[in-house]
Amino acid sequence: MKIALMDSGIGLLAAAAALRKLRPDVDLVLSSDPASMPWGPRTSEEVTDLARGCSLAAAELEPDALVIACNTASVHALATLRAELEPGLPVVGTVPAIKPAAALGGSVAIWATPATTGSAYQRGLIRDFGGTADVIEVACPGLADAIEHGDDAAITAAIADAAARTPAGTAAIVLGCTHYELVDDRIRAAVAPTASPALTLHGSADAVAAQALRRVTDPIRTGAGTITVLHAGAPAALPPAALLYPQGRTLAALMRSTLPA
Repeated sequence: MKIALMDSGIGLLAAAAALRKLRPDVDLVLSSDPASMPWGPRTSEEVTDLARGCSLAAAELEPDALVIACNTASVHALATLRAELEPGLPVVGTVPAIKPAAALGGSVAIWATPATTGSAYQRGLIRDFGGTADVIEVACPGLADAIEHGDDAAITAAIADAAARTPAGTAAIVLGCTHYELVDDRIRAAVAPTASPALTLHGSADAVAAQALRRVTDPIRTGAGTITVLHAGAPAALPPAALLYPQGRTLAALMRSTLPA
C-alpha cells in the first residue's frame, strides 16, 4: 500500500506519522513545495495552483490515496483536485476538528492561517458543527512559516500573539493548520494561564490517517515501509527543520531503517 501526502511544507509530518502508527508497512510519498511558503497569505488561485503541482507530482508515483494534509489547501483546492484525480485516485482533505471540539459546548477557539480564518469554508463548518459552543476564529499570522523554518523565537512570538487573542476560559482549541500540531505542547503552555483547566486541543492528523486508510481500494495489500520525499516534484530529503519535531524525528529514523544495507 502506498499513500501520498501533500502540504505546503512539513505540516504533513503529523498525518504521515499517524499513518505509520496505524500501518507500519505503508509506503509514504511526502510531496510539498517549501520554497513557496507561506501559503496562508496567498490568493485562492495561487494556493490551488501550488497544491495542484504538489498533488500531480505525487500522483505520478501511483499512490493508492492522496491526502491533502494542509488545511489551507483543503479550503481552496480540494474540490479542484477531486474533480481532476477522482475516482482513479481517492483524495482525502483535512477538515478542522470543529465538531468534536464543540461537542461539549463552552468556548472554542479555532487557530488557523489568515487564509483559512474567516473563509466561507470554515464559517460553514462552524455553522454546521459548532452546535451550542461559543466559537471564535483566531488568525495566527506567521506561525506556520516559523514552524516550517524551525525559528524558535518566531514560533514563541506567534503563539504568544494568538494566545493573547484567545478568550479567557477557552475550553477547546482547534488546530486549524497541520503545522500547528507539531508544536501543540507549546500552544497548550501558552494558553494555560487563562484557559479552562480542562482545556483540550484538537488536531486532525489521526482522523485524516484513518480516513485515508478507509479510502484505499485494496487495504490488505502491504507495503515495504518506504518514505519518498518530493519538493516541487523533485526528489529531496526531509528538511533539517523537520528533525526539530517528534513526528519528523520518527519519520527520519524510519527512513534510515529502510535504507539498503
